[in-house]
Amino acid sequence: MGFLKQLDVDNFKSWRGKQVIGPFKRFNCIIGTNGSGKSNVMDALSFVMGERAATLRVKHTRDLIHGAHIGKPVSTTASVTMRYCDDNGEELNFCRSISGDSSEYRINGRQITLAKYTEELEKIGIVTKARNCLVFQGAVESIAMKNPKERTKMFERISQSLELSDDYDRKKEALQKAKEDTQFHFNKKRTATAEKKQVSSEKVEAQKYQELVDDLNQGRLQLNLFQLYHNEQGLSALSKTLRKRQEAVAGQKTGLNGWEQSIKAQKKEHGRFTRELQQIEKEIRWEQTLSLRRSQYIKAKVNTSHHLKKVDDTHGALEKSQRMGAKKEEELAEFHQELQELERAWRDYERHAQEELTDRKADIQLEEEQLERYKELKELARKQGALLSQQTKKMHWEVKADHQKIEFDQRRKKEVEVSIKHSHTQLGDFTRRADKLEEYTNTCKSSLEESRQQEEVLSAELQRGRVRGEEVNQELGEVLGELQNARLDSQESKRQQQRNEVLENLRRLYPDTLFGRLVDLCSPIHKKYQLAVTKVFGRYMNAIVVSSEKVARDCIRFVKEERAEPETFLPIDYLDVSPLNERLRGVRGAKMMVDVVQCSPTAPQLKKVIQFVCGNALVCETLKEARAIAFDGPERLKTVALDGTMFSKSGVISGGSSHLRSKARRWDEKDMTKLKELKEQLTAELRGLVKLKRKEPELKQIQSQAQGVQTRLKYSHTELDTLRKKSIPNCHEMSRLEAELANVESQLEMQKENMEIKELEMKKLQDRINQMEDVVFSDFCAEIGVANIREYEQEHLKQQQDVDRKRLEFESQRTCLKAQLEYEQGQLEQQRKKMKKLEETIAKEQCRVEEQKQAKHTSSPLFSPFLNFPLMLSPFLEQVKLQREVISAETALEQLRIWKHNLLLGCKIQGLPITLLSGSLDEISEHVNWGITGSSTVMYLTLCCPNVCVCLYVQQDLAGEEVDPQVERLKETVSSLEGVLQRSTAPNLKALEKMRVVKDKFQGVVDAFDASTKAARRSNQEFEQVKAKRFRLFSQCFEHVSVVIDQIYKQLCRNTSAQAILSAENPDEPYLDGINYNCIAPGKRFMAMDNLSGGEKAIAALALVFAIHSFRPAPFFVLDEVDAALDNTNIGKVTSFIREQSRESLQIIVISLKEEFYSRADALLGVYPEFNECMFSRMLTLDLSPYPLNEENGTEREKEM
Repeated sequence: MGFLKQLDVDNFKSWRGKQVIGPFKRFNCIIGTNGSGKSNVMDALSFVMGERAATLRVKHTRDLIHGAHIGKPVSTTASVTMRYCDDNGEELNFCRSISGDSSEYRINGRQITLAKYTEELEKIGIVTKARNCLVFQGAVESIAMKNPKERTKMFERISQSLELSDDYDRKKEALQKAKEDTQFHFNKKRTATAEKKQVSSEKVEAQKYQELVDDLNQGRLQLNLFQLYHNEQGLSALSKTLRKRQEAVAGQKTGLNGWEQSIKAQKKEHGRFTRELQQIEKEIRWEQTLSLRRSQYIKAKVNTSHHLKKVDDTHGALEKSQRMGAKKEEELAEFHQELQELERAWRDYERHAQEELTDRKADIQLEEEQLERYKELKELARKQGALLSQQTKKMHWEVKADHQKIEFDQRRKKEVEVSIKHSHTQLGDFTRRADKLEEYTNTCKSSLEESRQQEEVLSAELQRGRVRGEEVNQELGEVLGELQNARLDSQESKRQQQRNEVLENLRRLYPDTLFGRLVDLCSPIHKKYQLAVTKVFGRYMNAIVVSSEKVARDCIRFVKEERAEPETFLPIDYLDVSPLNERLRGVRGAKMMVDVVQCSPTAPQLKKVIQFVCGNALVCETLKEARAIAFDGPERLKTVALDGTMFSKSGVISGGSSHLRSKARRWDEKDMTKLKELKEQLTAELRGLVKLKRKEPELKQIQSQAQGVQTRLKYSHTELDTLRKKSIPNCHEMSRLEAELANVESQLEMQKENMEIKELEMKKLQDRINQMEDVVFSDFCAEIGVANIREYEQEHLKQQQDVDRKRLEFESQRTCLKAQLEYEQGQLEQQRKKMKKLEETIAKEQCRVEEQKQAKHTSSPLFSPFLNFPLMLSPFLEQVKLQREVISAETALEQLRIWKHNLLLGCKIQGLPITLLSGSLDEISEHVNWGITGSSTVMYLTLCCPNVCVCLYVQQDLAGEEVDPQVERLKETVSSLEGVLQRSTAPNLKALEKMRVVKDKFQGVVDAFDASTKAARRSNQEFEQVKAKRFRLFSQCFEHVSVVIDQIYKQLCRNTSAQAILSAENPDEPYLDGINYNCIAPGKRFMAMDNLSGGEKAIAALALVFAIHSFRPAPFFVLDEVDAALDNTNIGKVTSFIREQSRESLQIIVISLKEEFYSRADALLGVYPEFNECMFSRMLTLDLSPYPLNEENGTEREKEM
């Protein structure tokens, strides 16, 4: 195997100039003092193997040049050449040089790319990315303390499966996205399938709906033909009567003159009636005018009330403002008096203080000589403490300025608080007034809403009553029809009623322990299972479920005492229930009976009863499946088909019968109670719907009231908006003042803190000045008999300071009182303006009241006759009524013709297929002008449909009293069909066209689903390929290391009882999770890696290092201070192992500081430092092979390599 011959370094890190490191033997140790540059040998090897600058403890490649770390590089380039000898003895020179911030790579002097350089290194077994031949300083300890995840990353780097990590993640993400797309298109396919089924059902519904429309048109046609026939009969009869009367008139021409006179008289009378009618119409127009005046009268009355109320409110506000003005004037007088008292008190205090100052001047008198000496000492003290005095004065003025700021802020704070209080009071006044108006407005709104609701109710009540009556009749008919279809014979109904009464009595006796009949407590999950469930339930179908055996016995005793029919009881605690055979749930084509019966949510304990009654019975869709499952299996089963045919385990087959079907109807009878209750409700509602009376006068009264409320509401809204507009500036001002108050308070706190700090500093300065003055005036103070000079000075100055302080307090209090006085004067002036404005408002409102009263008096005389006008019109209205009846009688003959025209027009509108002998329905006009003289345009129609002729022929001989019932029956038929049509949801009549679109859409969705499935399959294949490759690379490394590591650990420990175990947390994909590494040291039990000693951890880590190296062996192995944590015993074990490995398979280079270790090497490479401008390393080489090992080690050094 090849080996490393030597290293040639040129200006690399601590190695200055060109130096040779080597030659290297099979087992080499590099020794030297700390800081001599031993590790730089390791960096040189890493550099020449292509490592990045970051791993070589520098930021830039140029920093690797000697002297660059102190800013004085000795050259612009540096290089490292590794001389390697292969198995054939041929020498390969790998060289890497620095040029600026880049590197150049050469092999045997030929420059190549980094990729080619790395490839050539890998050919001799050196993998740069895996670092399979280098163990850096501290790496052993870090390997021992790695967590499982980090250990997995190390294995991935060694096995080079880490290079597939990004591709693996990318392919996995693509696979996940493809699966999501497939699921999305599958959901779309499922939705499209459901839509296709929906459109198919819509198509069927549309066909049924069209059949229903055809039946309705046929019924309408039958009704119209019948009415046209009898209309024609009526016209013929009237025509015959008219001809007879004309013949009678022709026979009586002799009395024509008399009749003409009579006609003239009648015409004259008719003219008089016409004039009277015109007069009445004129009076009616006058009545309408008066009606308008009535609304104006009401409006004026309402406005008057509103303005009177507003005047009263304004009077109240004016009185309140007057009271507030008087109160403000009293407060103003009090402020004036308080200011005068303050000034008088100050004058008294100033006079008293002057007298006291005069009296105290005589206490201490200094002689002239002492006074001169005091002045000299004072001047001396002033000179010595000039700097401190200046600082003290400066600090004093700063404190005084801060104090003035604080006083100003305090005054401002008080002014702002007073302003806030006033604004708050004013805002509260506005709020109270607004609340009252809001309450009044809400009352008006509720009154107006109530009036409108009453108006809507009254106007819609008749229509709603009629419509609701038709709906109730229709619903009642349907309910009665359903009850008729579901009704049992009277004997059975009576019997069932008696049994229900007994059950109700039992419920009252045992309300908590009696649950009801089994048939009422459960139901099949679908109607198709009713016959099967009824067959299985058998005699237990009407059984009564109770909670315990005792309750069941008490109920039986009660039934016997009442002499009622026998009942079956099922006590829950007494039932012996066999466990369900869960295996039967997997029988294909069948369901367990207990799974198709759902219990009532009010009785969850009923599941035990259901299990008892049903047992392990199975329900099947068809008879064939039921027979096959019952008899063809390894064991016989109890099955029942949907038609009620049951196959018992004994082989007995019992089929469904009519009795079973009638018994199964019991499931539907549970709904009959609800139908009966609905029938009673509809009957009661129908009895309550009576013919309503007209309520027009009440409606008009409500409308008038609503108009008045609307007017009041309008004025209230106006006043409320005014108040809100006034309150908005007030709120803004209040917010501004509150913000200003918060700002002032914060500034006040800051200034107080600042002043306290300055006062403390000033006190310290003053104490220093006092100490200096005490030294200067010590003899003088002893001579005049005072403790210190300040005592003498304070006697004279204290009084003056007190006077100044009192003067400052007085000025502050007087300023505050003046500010308050000015503010109160301003408020009083505003109150006076407000009172003046209220007085003007009262005057305006009184003028409006007078105007409204005048309008009211103006409308009142016109309105008074209106009240009695209906009594005056009553005779004339009777005459108008008679005349209208005469006109109605004259037009009676034309009604049949109009009716006929309307029938034909209705047939035309409805599109009924009526065939005419002449003409067409298209010629029928929607508007026909009938002559008032009796002449009219008549369209004679003759029906030619044979089928219809037969139908009409049968009913031609109906008597007159039989025609109307027959018409009603036909109308009921048509109405019934119309009701069914209205209740039916209008189907999609374009279902056929939609069906084609849905099919195309479904095909597109299926194509997209197929494409996404193929894409998912392709992504899965690509992912599995990457996954398999990554797993193969990782597993090769992991399996090799896990096998070899135990042998290496035993060799390192020199004990066969030692064990090293590697295990993957995720065997399927070990690179996704951690790898656990545990060792059992000789003579110790199993412990976690963290609980091992430092030496044991180092041995375990070295075993892992050598095991990993054995997977991808390099020709040489470089270790940096791996013996740092080893004691002498472990060092002996490790060196013995290394010597063995160096003889067998690889060249080893170790950087070591321990003599026990490097004394056993084949060669020593000593590194020592020299100093010039900066430290540089030198190398000494010693071949130890000629020297035998110390005999204490028990071996001799080999004499040859």
